Amino acid sequence: MKNEARFDTVHMGRSCIDLYSNDIGAPFPEIKSFSAYVGGSPTNMSVGVKRLGGTTALLTAVGADPVGEFVLEFLKAEGVDVSFIPVKPDRRTSAVILGVQPPGTFPLVYYRENCADIALTIDDVRAAPIDECRVFEFAGTNLSREPSRSATLFAAERARSEGAIVVFDVDFRPDQWHDPRAFGPVVRGVLHAVDIVIGTCDELNAIMLADVSQMELKHSAVSDTRVEGAVSEAVDSLLSHGAEIVVEKTGPRGCRLHRSGDRTEVPGFPVEVVNILGAGDAFGAGFLSGLLAGYDIERAARLGNACGAIVVTRHACSASMPTAGEIDEFVGAHGGL
Repeated sequence: MKNEARFDTVHMGRSCIDLYSNDIGAPFPEIKSFSAYVGGSPTNMSVGVKRLGGTTALLTAVGADPVGEFVLEFLKAEGVDVSFIPVKPDRRTSAVILGVQPPGTFPLVYYRENCADIALTIDDVRAAPIDECRVFEFAGTNLSREPSRSATLFAAERARSEGAIVVFDVDFRPDQWHDPRAFGPVVRGVLHAVDIVIGTCDELNAIMLADVSQMELKHSAVSDTRVEGAVSEAVDSLLSHGAEIVVEKTGPRGCRLHRSGDRTEVPGFPVEVVNILGAGDAFGAGFLSGLLAGYDIERAARLGNACGAIVVTRHACSASMPTAGEIDEFVGAHGGL
């Protein structure tokens, strides 16, 4: 890991406006109002790292529209460096609408037609500080279409060649691909440039399956743990493709850390669920922050679990990311890290 770098982390991928139901428990057709937040997996993670004390920059794109202004103003207020975010005049900033029916029902609708962030190019990457960070993180949705796909691969290879740790958040959203069966072959083509893979059991399996239609894939953030038994074979394949660490998110149970010849369970924290969306991004922010602070991998994962546990008790994603002080108070009440 680089000791001298301009940024602790650079994150690349989607950003959006999140509209989350204020009517907790109401079926989607009965929702009366929504709260507006900023979202998108890498965007959430950048905010999470910043709130924990890191220096971070985001490479996404927005449209020349009020929604893009909404996204940028929030990120500026949070202290995330937005200097490298291009505006795509012929594109729109994307949106997500979510129903909130805890503990396990969160209907999610994406509006990403002609969206700005999927139009990121190699030139956008060249203008960003990809070679000036300790950790470069990107999301699987980046790979769903061109030109973002090639730009992301270029960024990952460039970051790794400059000594950064490259982190791949699987972020598999089947409805964002022209054909979900393309997911595995495309993702396997980027693994040579990846050090750490983070995903749920389903997502890790989807990378290695020849045909993801074999799985009962869901268009929500709820992982189907019924395929968990197959994950060991998938993890072994991921490690053989070049990843050094595979982090398997296991929801309320915490996570599993997979390294060659080793598997470690890292327990979660018991909390009451309000909204699970954003918990995985909070985990990622905490995990990366722990690694950057010099924690061993188990302790870094425990920090990630704490961040995820806090966020599931709250309504939003990015706006709910915990601060370092909130983490200290939370883990202190649960026996520490």
